[in-house]
Amino acid sequence: MNQQAFEAGKNAYKRGDFAGAVAQLSAAKAPGEVSGAVDHLLGNCLMKLGRYAEAANSYGNALGDANYGHSGALACNRGRALLAANKPQEAIASLSLAIKDEDYPTPYKAYTALGNAYMRVGNVRDAGVAYRNAAIDEKNPDPSSALKNLGGCFMQMGRAVDAVEAYRTALDFTTPAESQNEIYGDLGLAYVAANRMTEAVDAFSRATKDGSFKLKPEAQAAFEAAKKAVAAITDGSPSETDAFLAAAGYGTGAAIDPLDPTGQTGEFMPSPEDTGFFSVKEEDLVAQDKKARKERKVRRKKSHRGLKAFLTILIILVVAAGVAGFAYYKGYGWPTQQSVVEDLFQASSSGKDVSSYLSSSLSSSERSQIKSLLPTGTSKVEIDGLDKSMRASTVTVTATLSAGGSQSYKISLVRDGIGWKVSAVTPVYASSNGSDASVSDSSTSSADSSSSTNSGTDVSTSGSESQNSSTTGTISTGA
Repeated sequence: MNQQAFEAGKNAYKRGDFAGAVAQLSAAKAPGEVSGAVDHLLGNCLMKLGRYAEAANSYGNALGDANYGHSGALACNRGRALLAANKPQEAIASLSLAIKDEDYPTPYKAYTALGNAYMRVGNVRDAGVAYRNAAIDEKNPDPSSALKNLGGCFMQMGRAVDAVEAYRTALDFTTPAESQNEIYGDLGLAYVAANRMTEAVDAFSRATKDGSFKLKPEAQAAFEAAKKAVAAITDGSPSETDAFLAAAGYGTGAAIDPLDPTGQTGEFMPSPEDTGFFSVKEEDLVAQDKKARKERKVRRKKSHRGLKAFLTILIILVVAAGVAGFAYYKGYGWPTQQSVVEDLFQASSSGKDVSSYLSSSLSSSERSQIKSLLPTGTSKVEIDGLDKSMRASTVTVTATLSAGGSQSYKISLVRDGIGWKVSAVTPVYASSNGSDASVSDSSTSSADSSSSTNSGTDVSTSGSESQNSSTTGTISTGA
């Protein structure tokens, strides 16, 4: 590497001379030479110049330098460059690699860009998942933006109540210096969709209170509709049901509810002039009394049958509860220990995240250690033994590796509700004294990366770090 050209390129970048930095950095490498530091900074310069496709290629070249590291930051930057170059599918693939790097210190950047990429291809559900993960990242300095995007996803999926909660939470995370008007506007639309008109009027009023924010036409129309709905409730205007009854001829003057036979006017009470009720013969009364007694007897029989059915169901439920309790005490559960272990190895072998199979009581370092111990090329897993109790179980397995050979493991599990979660994974090695080889924790150091004040792109080059702002899409409220 031409160190002089590299230093000149870095200095040009710091001065904001991005075109000059590109020229110097391009001369810093010999043809075919691999240098993650040069290509990383070159990609940042190209992003500043709007040459997104070239920037994506530079980040890809930097990923090819195994000694450079920073794979999470590079994959994230490459994904955002591809998204800016209108290649959302390729961006999704690159950003998915970024979030798998456990040493990447700012995964919320990758999740935010991933949500934008999924929205670009119309995958609203996965976009919402990505925005949620960005919002709950403790290192995210602006979770309100991710929550606002999440609310938009809920609106597009027709889940207005969930959208309301997302927008309200976004308001909680805004700082006093930030404007909340746009979020209140989106919240008003969500309230209207959830048929909560009074709250919708309040949200829209807050959005437009200081006059600095103008509602979009669809939001303004929703605001007017919400105000009319609230006014109809408060000024005594007839409801749709009242209007329907009036059109049918009911409710004129001091009318009564036609469905109330004891209304205010008494029109539906028997009239004293109507003597038909008093002209009933004695024979008719006796016959009617016999009929009533017969009906009461039938009802009592039916009620006894209902009681028997209830008792039968109750006994079945008690027996089932007893069987379930005994099975729980003996260490049975669903999913079973065997299926949890088999699914764990299958997920690891196919490169999927295994976090859902691990106990929630594990620390992040313990989770990382377990993931590092699991094989990634397993063709078959055989259960060799199972030792179970009510709260803890141990499974011994032998994994046949796709590359040849096999490895034995001892898997410790703990009770999780009615099922099981993995709490420890220990490889079992043959040793001279017949004991298992111990596996100690190892720690890995992650490279620091810093951000320039005017950019969100991650970079770390020979002690000097820069970042470029991500290109993110704006989601119109509606998810």
